Amino acid sequence: MNNSVRMGRVLGVPLRIHWTVPLLVVLFGYSLGSQTLPAMIPDQSNATYTIAGLAGALLLLVSLLAHEAAHAITARKKGITVQSITLWALGGMTRMGRPRTPGSTFWIAVSGPLTSLLASALALGAGIGLNTLSGAAVPAAVLLWLGWVNLVLAVFNLLPAAPLDGGRVVQALTWWRTGDQDRAERVAARAGQVLGVVLIGLGWIVVLRGALSGLWLTVIGFFVVIVAGAEHQRARLAPALRGMRAADAMTSPVETCQDWLTVQRCIDDVAADTRHSALALIDFEGRPSGLVHLPRLARIPAEQRDTLRVRDVATPWARCTTCAPDEMLQDVLEKLSPGRALPVLVTEGQNLTGMITADDISRIVRRQALRGTESR
Repeated sequence: MNNSVRMGRVLGVPLRIHWTVPLLVVLFGYSLGSQTLPAMIPDQSNATYTIAGLAGALLLLVSLLAHEAAHAITARKKGITVQSITLWALGGMTRMGRPRTPGSTFWIAVSGPLTSLLASALALGAGIGLNTLSGAAVPAAVLLWLGWVNLVLAVFNLLPAAPLDGGRVVQALTWWRTGDQDRAERVAARAGQVLGVVLIGLGWIVVLRGALSGLWLTVIGFFVVIVAGAEHQRARLAPALRGMRAADAMTSPVETCQDWLTVQRCIDDVAADTRHSALALIDFEGRPSGLVHLPRLARIPAEQRDTLRVRDVATPWARCTTCAPDEMLQDVLEKLSPGRALPVLVTEGQNLTGMITADDISRIVRRQALRGTESR
C-alpha cells in the first residue's frame, strides 16, 4: 500500500504502518475519551479521560494487528507465502499468495474473525472482572469498550462479500461446490461491489440525518467497491494468464535510455518516439538502473529540463518490479502492489530482456477472448 512505512516484523512477516494509523489512534482516542467514557463514568478528570482514551485506541490497534497476524500465521501453516501486513485507518491488510485449495481459503478467512471474537471475549471478561473485584471503573470501561469494538469488527468482517473475510468464506464454499476457483472469486468480488454500494448509500443516509459518523461508513463503502472491483478484474484475467510465463507476455527488445542524459535529451532522442508510457534506463556499463514514466517527464518545468538528469526523476532499480523470463505470469502479477505496479522489467542476470506492460496484458486477454469466440 502506498505511503506506508516498514516498522519491523511480526512473527517474521514485514509489518507496515500506513500514515492514516496515527489518524485512527487520534480519532478513536478522542471519541473514547471525550464521549464514551464520560457517559459511562462521569466526574473524572480530563487527564484521566485523555489517557484512558489513548490507551483504548492503542489496544484497539494491537487487536487489529492480532487479527491480521492470525491470517498470516494460518496462511504460512497452509504453505502460502505472506509478503506483508499493513495496518491503516480502516483496519489491516495481509498480502499473501493465492490459496491452493478451498479449505485453505476457508481457514485463512475465518482465522481473523475468530481472533477478534477471542479478543472480544477476553476484553469483556477482564472488564467485568476488574470492575467487580477491584472497582477500577476507568480501566474496566476501556476494556468493555474494546470488547464491544472487537465484537463489531468480527461481525462486520464476516459479511459475505470480498474483500471482507466473509467474502473469502463465500469464495471457499463456492469453489468447493463448483470446483472453479475463478468463478468463486468473481462471485465473492461481485458481492463485495454490491455491499460497497449499500454501505455508501447507508452512510449518506446517516449523514443526511445529521450524524457525521456516516462519512466513515461511506469511506469504508468506497474502499470495498474499489478493492472488490480490482479482485473481480483479476478473477477475469486469471484464465487468460494461466500457464503463461513472463517471457510469453513481455515486449522485447526493450526501448532504453541512458540514465546520464538530461531530461530534454531523453525527450528529444528517445521518449518522443517510444510506443510505451515508460522507459527503462541503463547506466554507463549497460546495466539496467531504473524506470522513468513519460508523464513524469512531461510535468518537469521547461527551464529545468536541460540541467536535470533523467535518472534524478526516475524510479530507482531497487524499487522497480522485476522478474525472470521463466517465472509464471500469474505469480509475477500477484507480486504487484499499488506502489509497484506495471510495467514489470524482465531480467536475466544483469541483462534486461523484456518489459511487461498493461498493453501486453490487454493483448493476451483479447487474444484469449477471440479464441473463446472461435471455440464456440
